Amino acid sequence: MLLRAAPTHRQALFLWPKKRITNGLSCPTSTLALPLHRTFASSHPQSQDVFHAQLEDSSTSTVLSSLRAPSSISQTLTEKIVQRYSVGIAEGKFVKSGDYVTLSPYKCMTHDNSWPVATKFLSIGASSINDREQIVMTLDHDVQNKSETNLKKYRQIEEFAKRQGVAFYPAGRGIGHQIMVEEGYAWPGTLAVASDSHSNMYGGVGCLGTPVVRTDAASIWATSKTWWQIPPICKVTFTGTLPAGVTGKDVIVALCGLFSHDEVLNQAIEFAGSEDSMSSLKVDDRLAIANMTTEWGALTGLFPIDETLQRWLKYKATETALNQAVADGETSAQFTHQRLDDLFANQLSADRGAKYAKYLHLDLSTLSPYVSGPNSVKVATPLHDLVAQNLKVDRAYLVSCTNSRASDLAAAAKVFKDAAERNGGKMPKIADRVNFYIAAASAPEQAAAEASGDWQAMLEAGAKPLPAGCGPCIGLGTGLLEPGEVGISASNRNFKGRMGSTDAKAYLASPEVVAASALYGKITGPGWYSQPSGWSGVVRGEGDGIKEEDRMITADEALEKVIGQLDNLVEDGQKEIHGSESPAQADNQLTEVLPGFPERVEGEIVFCDADNINTDGIYPGKYTYQDDVSTEKMAEVCMMNYDSAFASIAREGDILVAGFNFGCGSSREQAATAILAKKISLVVAGSFGNIFSRNSINNALMGVEVPKLVQRLRQAFSGVVSNASQQKVTEPSQNQESLDSPPPAPPVIPQKEKLLTRRTGWKLVWDVRRSKVDIQEGENGLRWSQRVGELPPNVQEIIAAGGLEKWVKKQIKNLG
Repeated sequence: MLLRAAPTHRQALFLWPKKRITNGLSCPTSTLALPLHRTFASSHPQSQDVFHAQLEDSSTSTVLSSLRAPSSISQTLTEKIVQRYSVGIAEGKFVKSGDYVTLSPYKCMTHDNSWPVATKFLSIGASSINDREQIVMTLDHDVQNKSETNLKKYRQIEEFAKRQGVAFYPAGRGIGHQIMVEEGYAWPGTLAVASDSHSNMYGGVGCLGTPVVRTDAASIWATSKTWWQIPPICKVTFTGTLPAGVTGKDVIVALCGLFSHDEVLNQAIEFAGSEDSMSSLKVDDRLAIANMTTEWGALTGLFPIDETLQRWLKYKATETALNQAVADGETSAQFTHQRLDDLFANQLSADRGAKYAKYLHLDLSTLSPYVSGPNSVKVATPLHDLVAQNLKVDRAYLVSCTNSRASDLAAAAKVFKDAAERNGGKMPKIADRVNFYIAAASAPEQAAAEASGDWQAMLEAGAKPLPAGCGPCIGLGTGLLEPGEVGISASNRNFKGRMGSTDAKAYLASPEVVAASALYGKITGPGWYSQPSGWSGVVRGEGDGIKEEDRMITADEALEKVIGQLDNLVEDGQKEIHGSESPAQADNQLTEVLPGFPERVEGEIVFCDADNINTDGIYPGKYTYQDDVSTEKMAEVCMMNYDSAFASIAREGDILVAGFNFGCGSSREQAATAILAKKISLVVAGSFGNIFSRNSINNALMGVEVPKLVQRLRQAFSGVVSNASQQKVTEPSQNQESLDSPPPAPPVIPQKEKLLTRRTGWKLVWDVRRSKVDIQEGENGLRWSQRVGELPPNVQEIIAAGGLEKWVKKQIKNLG
């Protein structure tokens, strides 16, 4: 269980048991998060009436009427969707960022990891999937692998899916994320999860998509539910319009490079902009952008349900009707005009006045084609600059769920068709020694490319076709990079070793740049972009990007702005008088502690003084896929790859404190269970990797984020305060079927102190009921306290049960 220090008044949590009706179904009683404090706007209702004559004055009536009316809670689009799919929340409760909620997602997709999920599902005592309509299974990752082992696994998954009666898509049908979109499972205004980190892609069609780990998926199969903490929400505003020759891929590659200092790490993103700006981003562009918000570090990437999306949905509904008329049935019956009418009549949007944790902006009109790399998504360079370097290419890839839809294939084919026109109608061949691989995102997308002649054009130019699936993107199958080679891909990740040899260089670009690079044998573009006269650089930054002199606001918006300023003044005043909280607030913030759950956790601090300690550092990869590792052995090897001396230094009952971004890397659950095996029940860090956060709660390991403690320890023992590094990284091995997050930088260790693990003599007490930690800095040292996030009863319940699996077992037993 991971909690952050010093929550703001909007993030602090309180729980209240309540039964509610969701989607017409009675949901079981559950304890869910409620805000501790209300905003100024809602906590101080106006009691002064206005004169009748004032209300009849059109110039003042709007503002004065709004002062009389009770104010509602403003929510972001993310919060509104989560509200729809949260179960057990109190009547009248509006969920906000920071709340822990129990979710029943609209859909849950698993892919090649469906069999490991099924094994976990069966091991917890479940036999039948609770809601068959909720589950989608696809085979997409290792579709080129014809070994008996892989074919057996695929047969097991298919047979299991058929027995359970859930939606199933076999190898070759397409990549799971693309299937979710084209079959209408990722539906606008809904919440969908998948046991894969690129679930963010669903946000391209207004569906809140986010990843879950295998234990979460098994819980959803068995109970239809899992838990989620609503992340901080960042609003990214687009201004201007996308120039000709610039694509959605260029937008997200530029965002990853221009905002490369973890600005959106573990946040939910909402994209917004004027109608002109948003209409310049077609749905396929949005899917590519949302897909790679994962690489940007975000947990979701959500576009609005606007006119551009509506037009796309109407086209899909018409296509469905035509296909049904000819009994084709290939396009999903999810898309019907009646369903769209219902969606548009009740569509969700962010409220005016909704509060965001961060605001960023990007002027689309100032963008040019961008290329990511080598070997890092955080290195983004304008194509023009790389062309001047004359970088040879050995392999090119038009594959993956990011950019291999029919429109992407058409853009790549146009590069060759245009060259053919200049060559008297003769189709040119790709450059000597270059291998160009193409794989559609799905069978229907390939069929559309074949119908238009785009697929054949690339084959005629010398492209090598691969089956619809992940393949080279994840380092599986044909065409992987060899040592010393350079590759350019339209996929989403180019971490070192991701697509082959660790001695190769990988770049990411748009489909047309990939195709042009394959044609000419070096990184280049098709020449479709022309830099505007007077261009002076990409315009981006914090805020919404709207100049004050151009800002047009309504009376309501002006009122919201004034109330927001007053709200901040009240908060600042309270802090000035009482510190971070008033005594009355502290009294009101007592957390309900479930019977039998400890009210206090205390111990001596053992300090691992490094940032970016990844899951391989916590639990060595060579043990990850061994099923017979004993608890004693797990304790022995815990933290071995970080510090081989840890096992002899750390003791039972210690509190492990580490630096920032602790537990980043792959999704191995043993990173949490190994710490528990060492009989350490609480980890404190400056910050945690998101997947480690989920695995900790799912395995009953408690965690608290206290950045101040890390800084104090470093000041006391090393004299150095360091931040997470942005060094180049290597993809962890054997991640093909795991929910892998972008690999972290190597551990950052203060240079003045070589001691990796230290017994400090400091004591920490975590007061669960009062949501604070007390620190004693040695026997005669400073004593201080720090507020931390609340440990809500619904999460206590999971931890007390021994983790999510055991909690699910209990739920199954209660249902039986």
